[in-house]
Amino acid sequence: MSPLFSPALALAGLLVLPLASCSSPMASSKKSSSAPATVAHVDLPRYMGEWYVIANVPYFLEKGKVASSDIYRMRPDGKMDNIYQFRKGTLDAPEKQWKGVAWVVDTESNAEWKIQFIWPLTTTYLIVDLDPAYQWSVVTIPNKKLVWILSRNRHMPASTYQDIIARLKAKGFDTSKIEKVPQPDSQG
Repeated sequence: MSPLFSPALALAGLLVLPLASCSSPMASSKKSSSAPATVAHVDLPRYMGEWYVIANVPYFLEKGKVASSDIYRMRPDGKMDNIYQFRKGTLDAPEKQWKGVAWVVDTESNAEWKIQFIWPLTTTYLIVDLDPAYQWSVVTIPNKKLVWILSRNRHMPASTYQDIIARLKAKGFDTSKIEKVPQPDSQG
């Protein structure tokens, strides 16, 4: 995932168009029977902060994006800022941001959110795998067509990545479409 309309926000809003059209409408926090199961519980304060995009199923707005990350911050109103940072094409391109808002839908698990980059479009964000130490996370949408593998570090050990891919495959995800996202060698 902006109260006023601008060309930048319109572009950011396009980020959710394919997501909004893919996700099933949900009137409540109960997921459809075909949606993947989320993790049992997410400690929101521990989940806040920056998550680097290690890999994803790219769609047209994320293709060519490198050094991408999501930053989540709690707000006084109980919602969360969702800032998507990226560079386009090369690691030395200027950094850009899309700013959105997120909120928890399933307050029992805190693992189902709504994300909004432009009003009134939202998409459902499901946390389906999470490291007990909050060092990596896997997020998807209800139809499983889009997946993001996130990490607190710009790089993930190959064994951890392969374990995540194996679990996704066992849960019925099409892992052949997941692509690694280039990240710079340093944190800087």
